[in-house]
Amino acid sequence: MKITASQTARLEFLARVTDKECRHLLDTDGRLFSNLFTIEEAKKIELDPILAERLDAFVSRFGRLQDTVGDKLLPALLAALGEMPGPAIDNLDKAERFGFIQSADGWMEMRRLRNQMVHEYIEDLAVLSSALRSGHAFVPALVAAARRCVAEAGRLLTARAVTPTPKA
Repeated sequence: MKITASQTARLEFLARVTDKECRHLLDTDGRLFSNLFTIEEAKKIELDPILAERLDAFVSRFGRLQDTVGDKLLPALLAALGEMPGPAIDNLDKAERFGFIQSADGWMEMRRLRNQMVHEYIEDLAVLSSALRSGHAFVPALVAAARRCVAEAGRLLTARAVTPTPKA
């Protein structure tokens, strides 16, 4: 299958961004969850600006990586594979069939969790601590899915690089 120059540039860019976002999320995850994040930890947010910044960074990076992979890299990969990108749930079903993600349902669960962390954490510390622990538990699956997508992009780009150009 032929990948256009614009698809190549887009995949290269998204692979670099995704790789960087994985590293940043793992770094923040390691710092925020060096101890179990409990309601007692959540209560410290008002008094500890460093903890508050780590929390914000974790929520932001978790959501950003999921958005980059699900909304940008995955559709670009599907198009490069000759699949027609469609609605998010259809793209996730295709990603599951290709083995890029473990399950479309699991991805949607991560999405709901991301929305919960973004919209509800300030009001309810029990919800915050529970959602953050759940987010922490999802990080390995999210990063693994992102890295599988980056690896597939690399495979496609390498295949394009070694495909001889037809002579005119």
